[in-house]
Amino acid sequence: MLELLRTRFAQGHRTLAYPAGPPPALSDRFRGHPVLAPERCPDGCRECAAACPTEAIRVEPELAIDLGRCLFCAECAAACPAGAIAWGGDPRLAAREREDLLVAAGREVRLARALDEKARRLFGRSLKLRQVSAGGCNACEADVNVLSTLAWDIGRFGIQVVASPRHADGLLVTGPVTGNMREALRKTWEAVAPPKIVIAVGACAIAGGPFRGHPEVHDGAASTVPVDLFVPGCPPHPLTILDGLLRLLGRLESGGESR
Repeated sequence: MLELLRTRFAQGHRTLAYPAGPPPALSDRFRGHPVLAPERCPDGCRECAAACPTEAIRVEPELAIDLGRCLFCAECAAACPAGAIAWGGDPRLAAREREDLLVAAGREVRLARALDEKARRLFGRSLKLRQVSAGGCNACEADVNVLSTLAWDIGRFGIQVVASPRHADGLLVTGPVTGNMREALRKTWEAVAPPKIVIAVGACAIAGGPFRGHPEVHDGAASTVPVDLFVPGCPPHPLTILDGLLRLLGRLESGGESR
C-alpha cells in the first residue's frame, strides 16, 4: 500500500493544463485545418475532386473543401499534381453553422461562437449530455470517451456524459443516423427537457460521412434534430471536440479569423 501511494505521489498532476496552459502535442501525422493554394491549380484539373470519396471538394467557382463531408483521408492532397492542397496542424475546426465548415482560400474562418447569454447561464457551469450513437463505427464514440479519462477530465469544466436523456441538457450525436436509429434519436431528443442543445460529432453525424446518399442512412443528425454545434473529423481528435465544447460554453474566445 505504501508503495502504491509513493508511486502515485511521484506521478504528480496528470491532467492536461489546457486551456489554461498549452494544448497537448499532436502527432506529425495529425491532419487539422486544410491549407489551400488555388493559384497553383492547373487549368481544368479536377484530380483532387475526383479522388475525394465523399465529394467534399469543389473546384468552381473556387477551390473549396467542405469539412462537414471531409474524412481527412488526404487522398485529395496525394492526387493534386501541383500541391494546391495541404493539411495543417490546427485542431480548431468546430462551427455553429453548417455553412461555416466550407473552407476556401482567403475566406474568413468562423470558429464556433458561444451560446447566447441566457443559455450560457444555464449550461456554462454544468452541461450534461446524453451520447447517442446513431449507427456510428465507434471511432467518434471512442474519442468522446477519451475526454472523460484522467488526462483530459472534461468533468473539471462541468461537462458530463449521463445515462438518461431525462438527466441531460442536450445530445451528443455520432453516426450517420441509420434508418433503424432515426426514430430512436428523435425520441431521445424529445425526452430531453427544454431548453436543450445538440452537438454533431464527426463527418457521419454532420453529413453522412462515407455513407452519404445511401438509402439506409439519413446523412447526419440535422435530418432529424436541430444541431447547435458541428465538430468535423473522421474521427475528430479529442482536442477538436473539447475546443468546440469550450467555445460553445464561452470558455474560449470565439469569432472569425483569416488563415
